[in-house]
Amino acid sequence: MAPYQVTIAYDGTEFKGFQRQRSARTVQCDLENALKKLGWAERTITSAGRTDTGVHAEGQVIAFQLEWKHSTDDLLNALNKHLPVDIRVLRVQYAEADFHPRYSACMRRYRYQVYFGGVENPLLERFYWRVWPKPNLELMNECARLFIGRHDFRVYGKPPNSRSSSFRNVQTANWDLTGDGSQALFRISADAFLYHMVRRIVNVLVRAGQGRISQNEICASLERQLELPAGIAPAKGLILEEIIYK
Repeated sequence: MAPYQVTIAYDGTEFKGFQRQRSARTVQCDLENALKKLGWAERTITSAGRTDTGVHAEGQVIAFQLEWKHSTDDLLNALNKHLPVDIRVLRVQYAEADFHPRYSACMRRYRYQVYFGGVENPLLERFYWRVWPKPNLELMNECARLFIGRHDFRVYGKPPNSRSSSFRNVQTANWDLTGDGSQALFRISADAFLYHMVRRIVNVLVRAGQGRISQNEICASLERQLELPAGIAPAKGLILEEIIYK
């Protein structure tokens, strides 16, 4: 029996999130079903994070124990053979005995994807949020920088439980135009995130870029926990990009 650290990607469109549910299709269920076909008999796998319904990943990390007599490359190929096409194993490596995908991580990075247009683009709708009118990207980046540092993010999300802190340390937050300027990517990295935190931040930044929320209001939301207008960016634009370990 050996411990494994596995990096996976998935299109979250057809999943009811990552975490196992009794009567719904989830990423965890499909992964555990594939492992069972390779002789896995443990109770559960562990993961770096539990993405919501409709959220995607290209750098999710899971861990499990498995009796496997072949190479890590063979394990990668065997898992992919038994997984549906919307989940893929990207990397398999042996893990340290005390490794945990969540608690061993020092930083997480998410990417959010938007495109600008007055009409839906059927080739982008699955993985992008359509935003119109087009916001001011320079202003969005000015506002994004306000989130960098250690803040109380209770306005932007919920901690894992009532006893947990809502303080998080954001290391980077910035927007970049892509292609012909009709699309933009937002990347944010932090030690950890609250539930719905990234999608609420994206919604606020888009509103700010459209002139509907001021920088002063954002500052007040972080310094005095001023409630902002309700809203959350759609799940389909969010991708768990990378989990970073020491």
